[in-house]
Amino acid sequence: MSDSSFAARRRLLTAIAVMPLAVTASPSFAAVPKVFVTKLEGCGCCDEWAAHLRKNGFSVSVRALPDLAPVRRKNRTRDFDTCHTATVEGYVIEGHVPAADIHRLLRAQLKVAGLVVPGMPAGSPGMESSGKEPYDVLTFDRSGTTQVFASYR
Repeated sequence: MSDSSFAARRRLLTAIAVMPLAVTASPSFAAVPKVFVTKLEGCGCCDEWAAHLRKNGFSVSVRALPDLAPVRRKNRTRDFDTCHTATVEGYVIEGHVPAADIHRLLRAQLKVAGLVVPGMPAGSPGMESSGKEPYDVLTFDRSGTTQVFASYR
């Protein structure tokens, strides 16, 4: 083997050896946010909402319980008349909150407990098959104070 082909081969092997480090450090390979969903047993719209989150860049795990009251006590949230509660990066997400609003919350790093869509409004993610009605996404804090974060009309 000639010296020039040996040098070329050595450069190629060095590049390959360093490549995983470059890929890992790349900002385009940022960690995927992990959402932990607790839903009411037998609730199909919760599974549809989880699928919506997966389609929009979240890693989602789901567990079903017969009652969400213990989860809400643990998260120190009130009952917003929703069928599932989730956590992501220290925030609590109640109800059918659109994935885009969760991404926006994570980017903004607001000083709130989380986001909620009270009730189960038709047309919200996971509730698309039952028509369409206007709804708001609210921020909430531990004292129960809410504020409009986004509106869908």
